[in-house]
Amino acid sequence: METYAIALSYAIPGFIILILIEYLISRWKGIPVNEAMDTISSISSGITNTLKSLMGLTIIIISYEWMVDHIALIEIKSSFLVYFLTFIGLDFAGYWSHRFNHTVNVFWNRHIIHHSSEEFNLACALRQNVSAIVSIYFFLYIPIALIGIPSEVVALITPIHFFAQFWYHTRLIDTMGVLEYIIVTPSHHRVHHAINNKYLDKNYSEIFIFWDKLFGSFQKELPDNPPVYGVKKPVRTWNPFLINFMHVWGIVKDAWRTKSWWDKIRIWFMPTGWRPVDVKNKYPIEIIEDPYSYIKYRTESSLFLKIWSWTQLTITVLLMYYLLVSIADLTFIEIINYSIFLAVSIFAYTSLMDRHIISLYAEVLKFGLGIYFIFSGDGWFGIEVTFSGASNLILGYIVLSFLLSVYFQMIEGKYQLQSFNESS
Repeated sequence: METYAIALSYAIPGFIILILIEYLISRWKGIPVNEAMDTISSISSGITNTLKSLMGLTIIIISYEWMVDHIALIEIKSSFLVYFLTFIGLDFAGYWSHRFNHTVNVFWNRHIIHHSSEEFNLACALRQNVSAIVSIYFFLYIPIALIGIPSEVVALITPIHFFAQFWYHTRLIDTMGVLEYIIVTPSHHRVHHAINNKYLDKNYSEIFIFWDKLFGSFQKELPDNPPVYGVKKPVRTWNPFLINFMHVWGIVKDAWRTKSWWDKIRIWFMPTGWRPVDVKNKYPIEIIEDPYSYIKYRTESSLFLKIWSWTQLTITVLLMYYLLVSIADLTFIEIINYSIFLAVSIFAYTSLMDRHIISLYAEVLKFGLGIYFIFSGDGWFGIEVTFSGASNLILGYIVLSFLLSVYFQMIEGKYQLQSFNESS
């Protein structure tokens, strides 16, 4: 866990700098690639995924270390070959796990968050899941376990392989010449994120594009068919927690409602989006048929709310960064408590961005947790040792967050509703 936290403490500033550079270049080129609330939602989603990892919420059925200890047939001595084969093996496993997530109904819930943004930019690369609690794709690592790739090498290469998938989430880079035939490029991945019928379920590769060409899932980006981004069943929320579980909740409701016992069983493993006929007819769901006529999700947001949402995100990033750099000094229970506070905070302000009243209840919980953590211990999780007076600043933020949430929901929200009714 500490190694992972250290890696993230270096990676996160890099991600943020690249997102800012992309934004500045997009303004210079006059190509709008960011929408404020969408970007805040994307970065917040990345934080939730990090919190899941720090809390150790992933259940591993069979660990890679166990597999390599029990089924390895050979042991490779060459260090270069070990690292090269590890990278190729992880990319092969990534292709197939990605493909399974797209094509099996219940597994789509593990991946929907990544596709939920209706924009395509570096920030949306950070939309990673909290719903994949169980690690189910251990069998995809059997090939590298058979050739005796050490578990510590896999542990080292895995984050490198994962972080290397960040850069190609952008609209600002066109085609890349000969590289289009070797690696995954922004053009390839724009196709993958598109909801155009011709582009659906294409380009699953993570680093090397030849997997798609080998297994028949490649599609080139076409100039006369510009990608439209999002998911076919639009999520219509900025709240990453709701997005993470809305697909599986839909499956649960359909399985409950259908009269066919066979459909109750097979709905989980049918192709993504499949629904029983009786439920489909009685409970229709909005599906985007024509991507070019779809109106993107937007919420009524004053300039004040947008500024406050950016402020909330900035404070949350700073608080999480303190957690990452201090994780070796915190107990496991303190890490859990800290993560729960940040998760509740994200739920609260992203629900406020949706203008949903549930944000007020989440804010009350956040207020209570924050007050308890500050006054039950020696300030905010030992922060006074490094930053004197920081606990008082955090206390002030918690109080201000609660008061502004009340303002936005009970005062500004009612005023906007009244103005809308009068104009109607």
